[in-house]
Amino acid sequence: MFRSKKIAKYIAPGRRVHLVGIGGVSMRPLGLVLKGMGMEVTGSDMSASAGTEELEAQGIPVAIGHRAENIEGAECIIRTAAAHNDNPEIAAARAAGIPVFERAQAWGEIMKSYKNAICISGTHGKTTTTSMMTHILMEADLDPTVMIGGYLPLLHATHRVGHGDTIVMESCEYCDSFLNFFPTLAVVLNVEADHLDYFKDLADIQKSFHKFAELATFGVVANGDDEHTIQAMEGLDYVTFGLKDSNRIHAANMCPDWRHFDVICDGEFYCHLDMGVLGRHNALNALAAAASAWMMGIPGEAVAHGLESFHGAGRRMEFKGTWNGAEVYDDYAHHPDEVAATIDSVRTSFPDRRLVLAFQPHTYSRTASLFDDFVRELSKADVLVLAEIYAARERNTIGISSAHVAEKIEGAVFCETLPDVTKFLAQEVREGDVVITMGAGDIFRAGEALLELK
Repeated sequence: MFRSKKIAKYIAPGRRVHLVGIGGVSMRPLGLVLKGMGMEVTGSDMSASAGTEELEAQGIPVAIGHRAENIEGAECIIRTAAAHNDNPEIAAARAAGIPVFERAQAWGEIMKSYKNAICISGTHGKTTTTSMMTHILMEADLDPTVMIGGYLPLLHATHRVGHGDTIVMESCEYCDSFLNFFPTLAVVLNVEADHLDYFKDLADIQKSFHKFAELATFGVVANGDDEHTIQAMEGLDYVTFGLKDSNRIHAANMCPDWRHFDVICDGEFYCHLDMGVLGRHNALNALAAAASAWMMGIPGEAVAHGLESFHGAGRRMEFKGTWNGAEVYDDYAHHPDEVAATIDSVRTSFPDRRLVLAFQPHTYSRTASLFDDFVRELSKADVLVLAEIYAARERNTIGISSAHVAEKIEGAVFCETLPDVTKFLAQEVREGDVVITMGAGDIFRAGEALLELK
């Protein structure tokens, strides 16, 4: 499926395209961009939403429910990853000989029309770094097109359709999706073992990131502090960023909470950052964004002002409210390294406060393959409650449960349902606690329900 040449003749003004699952987080902006290119766009989704209403308001008809007749008149189909071959619209298209393309293929073709295509990859930090880069590009008045995997308050959305010559996109390695892209600048934040339901092992993942970096036509920015990234980039010419001063772009005069530091590029002062987000991991994310901006010739002042105005993307240590004197946050971390980074930032920022963590593992395969790592990192919370595993795209053929994780951590509690998690939190949380609901599923609902309790 990678970098299909066939799709090029269909992504053109005047052609008609139908998007299956058009209300999704990356399908909705795709529809808007295609319409902006002069294409006739229709779509369908399982249910109506604010996203489908936005599309209708922009002149894109959206059918609610998937039916074969929805694709009538379409010259090609673009589908979300959740739409399989047994979907009525996909099945009808295949039977009629109408080509069916993946979402990533369409985004890859669109990228080719931009002078600057910044693709931000990594096992962790993609959403935050893409959001940071968006703040910088907006501050620099580059009017970018943006595709982010999370909500960004600056945009009041997960995306932006700009009119400049720059596009910035979160670029995911799962199923080698990012190999469909055409980056001018490829950013590699880190490389870890993840998505082991698709990749064989860490070495297989590193090969994928290497192939992705090879696609860049202008340059590659990669984490010089991360051993796995260095291994993945072997044989390639790339610019390193990191906290160590051996990197071409690195931090100097770092403060204890990682928020205030100078950015040094090739030995010269580039800018000083005063950030609104905490943690070592966010300092690295900011350095990646700064390195990318430096590569593009963006003034350091735009980087400084852009990152000063950034206070986090949705579900990235997002402050949700206060309950009985405790602060409640929500975080998207769902890999052991992400869990560790979030806990570390909380310990640095709130050293004398108790951490109450409500964690929901994401997918059975990830929980099983990284079981010992999850046990090690989750045990660092003062109080831990585990919700049942969020299945996402999987079925539980492994026979694993969050209860198995809880059994390995002293004092941990397992709750079968989210209402049970909320009930536990209401009984356990004390004044002054830092409460975090954590995971890529719907664990945030437990925290929101807590805040509604009186």
